[in-house]
Amino acid sequence: MPETLIKVDLATSPYENERIHNRWHPDIPMACWVEPGDDFRVETYDWTGGQIKNDDDAADVRDVDLNQVHFLSGPIGVKGAEPGDLLVVDILDIGAVENSLWGFNGFFSKNNGGGFLTEHFPEAQKSIWDFHGMFTSSRHVPGVKYAGLIHPGLIGCLPDRKMLEAWNAREKALFDTDPERVPALATLPNGDETAHMGKLKGEARDKAAAEGARTVPPREHGGNCDIKDLSRGSKIYFPVYVDGAGLSMGDLHFSQGDGEITFCGAIEMAGWLHIKVSLLKGGMAKYGIRNPIFRPSPITPRYDDYLIFEGISVDEAGKQHYLDVHIAYRQACLNAIEYLTKFGYSRAQAYAILGTAPVQGHISGVVDIPNACATLWLPTDIFEFDIMPGSDGPTKFLDGSVSVPLAPDL
Repeated sequence: MPETLIKVDLATSPYENERIHNRWHPDIPMACWVEPGDDFRVETYDWTGGQIKNDDDAADVRDVDLNQVHFLSGPIGVKGAEPGDLLVVDILDIGAVENSLWGFNGFFSKNNGGGFLTEHFPEAQKSIWDFHGMFTSSRHVPGVKYAGLIHPGLIGCLPDRKMLEAWNAREKALFDTDPERVPALATLPNGDETAHMGKLKGEARDKAAAEGARTVPPREHGGNCDIKDLSRGSKIYFPVYVDGAGLSMGDLHFSQGDGEITFCGAIEMAGWLHIKVSLLKGGMAKYGIRNPIFRPSPITPRYDDYLIFEGISVDEAGKQHYLDVHIAYRQACLNAIEYLTKFGYSRAQAYAILGTAPVQGHISGVVDIPNACATLWLPTDIFEFDIMPGSDGPTKFLDGSVSVPLAPDL
């Protein structure tokens, strides 16, 4: 068995673990060191650090403290890694914690982060998903079952100071264009008690916490990319910006659709990764790399039949947008949600399916002015009934009595 370098106790707070952090900063000390060629295991909290419970009440999603997230295991220093190198990470295996075989999907309320379809789903909701070996199903979203493709939603290396300053400056400039917007245009650094800076203490901790970049968006170093195909057998090439690289990871997902559209949009879980690291010296310049590249997992859920929903860059109000892929994918998702309601799903249940199932999102056209075309590929085999169109019309396989739980009114 490989050595477990970072362990977590789900019964205790991540703030008690010095090998965990929730901000990006070059001064965060390495939690541990490895040699190139080493393989080892890393355990992770779920991204909220245990704030969400296995129950039928979405009040915890409504009230989640997003200043705390994401809780990451690391940073792991790789001896000999220098700025300009590529850190090669092989995900050898990945799985759930044995005493925590469940995960959650949630919609944040508009006032607490929102999601891809916030205007349509402004209230907090959640669904619980149980793991049955490689499959998952939910008491809140009946009629579906699918194989998991477990992956880290968030994995990346520490930035150097120049990169950190660039991140903070450009995101602050965007935020300042509409500082009262809800949800906010960007999540900016804050130096309060929610910042967990690993082993840093005292004044050094406070200074780094005030500067540390939030973990919410993906950036040049990787980070919160939510790429569902980074599962067992995948290989990732990360740009190195600081001595030792400083690899961190977390935000494990049992299954996710392309886009993670509900924001808390995958099946979130605590878990572990078995990884191997190596170096390509000077690899950034040799290959012209400024963002990570990867080889996907050879093991993916096999679905051969899809129902494909198209969307174009014309929004719900009928307004024309110029080649806007975001609007087009939004329309494809809304079209799929409307379709699934004809079989008895609530709109919230349909939204949860698109966030958690292995749906594929494609950019199908970006040259035919003025409409971009995006498509959502929904695998039909995940359903326990036939969802294909037919002359007799859709059969109501669900009576609508089971729904994703809605947070109670305050």
